Amino acid sequence: MYSPEGRVFQVEYAQKAVSTQGTAIGIRCRDGVVLAVEKPIVSKMLMPGSNRRVFGVDSHAAVAITGYPADGRQIVNRAREEAKNYKDTYGHRIVPSVLSSRIASEVHVHTASWAYRPYGCAALIAGYDEDTKAHELYMVEPSGLCFRYFGCSAGKGAQMAKTEIEKIFGRVGGSEGISCREAVSEMSNILYAIRDTSKDKPFEVDMCWVCEETGWAYSLVPADLLAAADRESQLAQIGAGGEEKMES
Repeated sequence: MYSPEGRVFQVEYAQKAVSTQGTAIGIRCRDGVVLAVEKPIVSKMLMPGSNRRVFGVDSHAAVAITGYPADGRQIVNRAREEAKNYKDTYGHRIVPSVLSSRIASEVHVHTASWAYRPYGCAALIAGYDEDTKAHELYMVEPSGLCFRYFGCSAGKGAQMAKTEIEKIFGRVGGSEGISCREAVSEMSNILYAIRDTSKDKPFEVDMCWVCEETGWAYSLVPADLLAAADRESQLAQIGAGGEEKMES
């Protein structure tokens, strides 16, 4: 149902659901793509690393989700099905542009029929195209829109994160001026800088990459590298504001 102004309120509600959840960031670097998601710790009893927000959908492709995690898992499952079907049909790993297009079509279908409701999540897709030898970053929005990016963000801190990404690119001379290892530190800094310590819950950072270092294969960012970046970001916030406390 369209409103008299041509708006679809269900889609806007889905976008609102995404804007209240943890921030997700993607950056295309000179040697790969890095995805990071802020995952709030809803209980002290949770095991570290549980309920991940970054997933591998093929050996060369990854998806990061923000919004309702259950909806995000459905998108991940669909992405894995599409990757498998493409490989079975063509004998070739799915091209990132095709994967993102098919996921966008699936999301859009859920906005166009009374029998479905829109997905309350956004998906950032990273992948490597074996034909063009290019690494690519896409984002699929709850409306079904899909764009290719140098850097993108979704979630409650999306606008502030986008501004910080633009500052980084301006400082290093664009996406070709930053490496994946440097991006890990920068993205951790962004997630800590944009949070409101008086309101936001403690969080973990889920981070993965598809990069030259891993042979263009999906992999979680090494735990030691992520821990070092996390520690540096917390110390930087303490030094900047004097009010931030170390989180165990």
